Amino acid sequence: MPPRRSARVASHDEPSSKKPKYEEPDSDSDFEAEEEAELEVGDELPQITLKDDHEKEVDVADVVKNNKYVVIFAYPKALTPGCTRQACGFLKLYQSFVDNNTKVYGLSTDSPKAQLSFVSKQGLRFPLLSDPERQLIGLLGAKKTPSGTKRSHWIFVDGKLAVKKVQILPEDSFTTALSDIEGFVAKNGGESKAEPQAEEPKAEPQAEEPEAEPKEEPQAAPAPEANGADEAAEPKVEA
Repeated sequence: MPPRRSARVASHDEPSSKKPKYEEPDSDSDFEAEEEAELEVGDELPQITLKDDHEKEVDVADVVKNNKYVVIFAYPKALTPGCTRQACGFLKLYQSFVDNNTKVYGLSTDSPKAQLSFVSKQGLRFPLLSDPERQLIGLLGAKKTPSGTKRSHWIFVDGKLAVKKVQILPEDSFTTALSDIEGFVAKNGGESKAEPQAEEPKAEPQAEEPEAEPKEEPQAAPAPEANGADEAAEPKVEA
């Protein structure tokens, strides 16, 4: 008679009803995929509000929609050598951007206080946006993993992303940004559509004064003819 198997041993042969721990809903990964979605050329910027170097809230989407051209450049950390070269390059060319009706903004994860220090020490003439959560930085495709920011810049034209340059050298950032802006202006017929500067009133052409008619100078009475002529005219009296 074959040995009887115990119930304890037999239970090991039955398939386990427990699911492996790794079989969990992948909703979190789906959420992360959505979070990592990037803007591409032709897309509009969704509403994102960040603080600038004066802790003033800036609706970035509103800025982009209400300006013909907007350049946003991102840098890893304020006051570091490469970031200073990049920001000062935009400062050096700033008037050229202004002349082409372009708004310029800097962007990093630095706090508003650190951004203000950057502005003050370098004499920057444009706002610096603080994005500690990397909302805009991530949306524009410049977020490093697990942390950090890729040096980049973007150009928005008529509210839509027109240029996207990620992972770029400091000097290439400001020079190519201006070159691209000038290219867009040229396509628009060479008109930057900058706010018209007050022109000095042109002097209206003064009515030409009528030329004074030459005054007739009184002609001098004819000079008496020579004595010989007078004698010829008067009859001679015979003696």
